[in-house]
Amino acid sequence: MDHSRAPVLEAIENFRRRGHLPFIPPGHKQGRGVDQRVLDVLGPDVFASDIIVLNGLDDREMSNEVISNAEDLMADAVGADRAYFSTCGSSLSVKSCIITVARPGERLLVSRNAHKSVVAGLIISGVHPVWVHPRWDPEWEWAYPPGPDEVVTACERAPDTRGLLLITPTDYGTCADIAAIADVCHERDKTLIVDEAWGAHLPFHDGLPAWAMDAGADLCVTSVHKMGAGIEQSSVYHLQGDRVAPEVLAMRADLLNTTSPSALVYACLDGWRRQMYEHGHELLDRAIDLVHETRARLGPLVRVVSREDVVGDGKAFDHDPLKIVMDVRELGISGYTAAEWLRDNQRVDVGLSDHRRIAAQITIADDDETVSRLVDAIAALAKEAENLPRARHVEIPDPGELELDQAMPPRDAFFALAEHVDAADAVGRICAETISPYPPGVPAALPGEVITQPVIDYLRSGREAGMYIPDPTDVDVQKIRVVKR
Repeated sequence: MDHSRAPVLEAIENFRRRGHLPFIPPGHKQGRGVDQRVLDVLGPDVFASDIIVLNGLDDREMSNEVISNAEDLMADAVGADRAYFSTCGSSLSVKSCIITVARPGERLLVSRNAHKSVVAGLIISGVHPVWVHPRWDPEWEWAYPPGPDEVVTACERAPDTRGLLLITPTDYGTCADIAAIADVCHERDKTLIVDEAWGAHLPFHDGLPAWAMDAGADLCVTSVHKMGAGIEQSSVYHLQGDRVAPEVLAMRADLLNTTSPSALVYACLDGWRRQMYEHGHELLDRAIDLVHETRARLGPLVRVVSREDVVGDGKAFDHDPLKIVMDVRELGISGYTAAEWLRDNQRVDVGLSDHRRIAAQITIADDDETVSRLVDAIAALAKEAENLPRARHVEIPDPGELELDQAMPPRDAFFALAEHVDAADAVGRICAETISPYPPGVPAALPGEVITQPVIDYLRSGREAGMYIPDPTDVDVQKIRVVKR
């Protein structure tokens, strides 16, 4: 295929060059109706390229196949049979995969370190989860993806499940053994979905962890806006093999997809594919070299989590070096405090922050200047740390205490008659809402699970330490929504 082409970008260019005069959405009419104060901030080209797909990018019958050609190029670039663009982020893409693989009332193996969007997919679909618990590291106080042994155990416990939804890499950059897990699933005629939201870059460099399609997954979801160069909400989900019918996937996804997709998102996906096919290996070579240098420069300032720390027996199978996780516990502060201080005082923003860590991601967009600013900011943080508020203790549950009993399917509990009770009175009750520390957005409790005292202690102490919990009806977790008796 001709990867110098970018069908969506070409269609936008042609639309603008030909001087089309639309009497259809969007109502701003390529920016002519936009307030100048908005244009002063966003610029006119954003609106000039915001074009409806039907009778805009393409004709009335979509006969130019602009989007499908762009998707075919994406699939070819990454070695998948099919690729589907999503303008609603991987949150929608993963829901599309769930409702394709399992029907309402059927069971699906799901890694318990799933993002809250997966839980939303279970609620919407009525699919019953069988949780595959991740590997817990008490030293680092975090979870790794499950390994093939954990998947085998789950399959034996629930042989009727339709497939497995595996989350890898994690927000901390730790990765599962996808190939071995795919073998486990396929030997038992189960479909493997990989939520690889943090792995859009992986197909383009063999020095990085395995890309899910190369490792044998049937379906894979990627967030191009995370580690790629797409704007927010840019997602692609990929299909290979014959376990999932492409027409069924398209039909089920159509239930959730917007009928007004953003040409801006499509264009970024299209252009990023072209860039990575032509130059991705070279760009990632530079990023990998840069991240190794950055890790070495950060090492004397703060504890940097290395591959040796997280890969090995009972831990992760692999690690993405482009995720730089820094443990600030030895500085006496929390990750929450570190993230806030860096933003307020250094204008440096980090994504993940928890009770003891922050994480910075390096992408093809970084260079010597950006990483030097990161290093300088961390140096300033280390120097100032003794003057910052001390980290407050968070009651981290023991591994077994993280495995809550699923007393009701998530959908049934979410839509059940419910009431709000004091957190102390919620112990032993069935949760009727999703409660997710964010980021990374993995629920500590979700609808249908029986609430325990260790989880209450974790959430309450975490909130007092600075944890952000946006999901529950009471973000301070003073009260919890539970199924009414």
